Amino acid sequence: MKTHKQNYSHLSPSQPIGIFDSGVGGLTVAKEIKRLLPNEDLIYFGDTKHLPYGEKSKEAIIEYSTKITNFLLSQNCKAIVIACNTATANALQDVVHSVAGKVPVIDVINPVAEKVAFEIHNNVGVIATKATVNSGLYKKSIRKNNRFIRVDELATPLLVPAIEEGFKNHPITHAIIYNYLSNSKLKNIETLILGCTHYPLLLDEIKQYYGNRVRVIDSPNIVANHLSTILDKYNLLNKHNPKPNYHFYLSDITKNFEKISKKFFGKTIDLEFKVL
Repeated sequence: MKTHKQNYSHLSPSQPIGIFDSGVGGLTVAKEIKRLLPNEDLIYFGDTKHLPYGEKSKEAIIEYSTKITNFLLSQNCKAIVIACNTATANALQDVVHSVAGKVPVIDVINPVAEKVAFEIHNNVGVIATKATVNSGLYKKSIRKNNRFIRVDELATPLLVPAIEEGFKNHPITHAIIYNYLSNSKLKNIETLILGCTHYPLLLDEIKQYYGNRVRVIDSPNIVANHLSTILDKYNLLNKHNPKPNYHFYLSDITKNFEKISKKFFGKTIDLEFKVL
């Protein structure tokens, strides 16, 4: 998504970056942001009470996303990262509207779609939640930049609940992955976009299925680089912060979130229950 010409002179590099998702999936983006921008304070909101977003109505997704955005703004965030494909596909314009030009908004679909469109790809597959696939945003965004690319999207709704329940490297997930990836819609793809930020948690298992036949796109890395570019453009990169702070808010505390967040961010993390 192209950021409008804005004046963000009222913002300071020392302000935190706000990130939100329906659950643990956005941690894959947050982890990459932490790696690429090690001096940044991060505030993460995981809406675990309402997951999976992919099964919710557009109206509900808009309501959750705008409430969380307003909360992150109240926490003095200098940028909002929608680390959720379903929220991006259904509520991006509403989030941008509620931000009202105060801070940059970075989503997880448009930077990925643009990068894929301008590289050498012919047949691209997208696996995502039902709500993301129904929006058709990946196909529209890719083909807007390169109309010669064939894009096939497949809804894979069982993956998010399996990940949230902690079924990583488990026969259940192996069976679900095999069932989805062997679908005829994905038969001729040479590139696969993981159209949900939860899915990189299953990256090894997905790559194992394909071997070297299909290139799997590293979306969190693309999004983190895009965020870095935007912050740099507006002189908002924090370059002097030896002890960055990572604060996590959850609408429902889950063991799996605790486990993955500690794995990504270290044993001592600030985890707080918050109902909006």
